[in-house]
Amino acid sequence: MKIAFSTLGCPGWSWDEIYATGKDLGFDGIEVRGIANEMFAPNAKPFSAANLAATKERFKGNIKLSMLTTGACVGVPELVEAAVKEAKSYIDLAEKLEVRYVRIMISPEPGPTEADFNLAVKTYRDICLYGKEKKVTPLIETNGILANSKKMAEFMESVNEENSGVLWDINHPIRYFHESVSDTFEKLSSYIKYVHVKDSIAKDGKVIYRMMGYGDLPVYDVVSLLHKSGYDSYVSLEWVKRWNPDLQEPGIVFSHFISYMTYLFSSVQNGK
Repeated sequence: MKIAFSTLGCPGWSWDEIYATGKDLGFDGIEVRGIANEMFAPNAKPFSAANLAATKERFKGNIKLSMLTTGACVGVPELVEAAVKEAKSYIDLAEKLEVRYVRIMISPEPGPTEADFNLAVKTYRDICLYGKEKKVTPLIETNGILANSKKMAEFMESVNEENSGVLWDINHPIRYFHESVSDTFEKLSSYIKYVHVKDSIAKDGKVIYRMMGYGDLPVYDVVSLLHKSGYDSYVSLEWVKRWNPDLQEPGIVFSHFISYMTYLFSSVQNGK
C-alpha cells in the first residue's frame, strides 16, 4: 500500500510547500484537489503549458501524483453537462501528467441526496470510454446514494467498463448507511482502486472530523482488509480543511497521519 494526502487539506499552501512537505515526510503520493486559490486543476499554474514538463520531472522520483480529484457530479441532471466537460478536462490533464486516476462523484454531498441512478450510469460509462484511450481510469466515489455499497455494486455491474473503479471513502458508508467495513469491502473489493481515509465521530446527528486515532472509525480494520487482499494502490488522507477552516493545521495533521499509517501498516504486516 502507498500513502498519499489530498491538497484539500492545505488550501493555504503554495505548490512548492505542498511538494516539499510530501517529499520530506516520505509520502508516496499527492492527490490534487485545488492548489491555493485555484480549484480547477487544468488552470493551476504547475500544470500550465509553460510548467508542465518541470512538474512531471519533479514526480519522477519516489513521490507521485496519485490522483486528480474533480468536483464533477454525474447523477444530477442540471450538473451533468458541466460535469462531463470538467471530467474530460481532467482526463486530458491526467494523460499529459501520466496520472492514472481521476475522481468522479454521483452528487455533491457526502450523505444520501437525490440523484438519477440511470443517468449516472450512462454518464460515468461515457466518461470511462473517453478515458480508456488515454489510459486514465475515472473512479466513482462512495458518496451520496453510492455510499450504500449494495447500490454501488449494482452501479458498477451496470457500468461494466474495463477502466471503471471505485474510490472507497471509508467515512461515508459507515456514517450514512451504518455499514461495517467488512460488509462494504465484501461487496466492493473487486472494484476498489483507491481509498480515502479519515477519522471522525458522530455527534447530535453530525459528522465531526478528527485526526487519525482520535475518532472512532475502524481504520485498522480497513488497513487489515486491504493488506490481506493484496491491495497495492493508495490510501489517501482527505482532510477537508478547505471546507472546514477550523480543522487542525495541515503541517501537524499530515505528519501525524503518515506516522499513524506507517504504524498501522507495520502492525497488520506483523499480524498484531
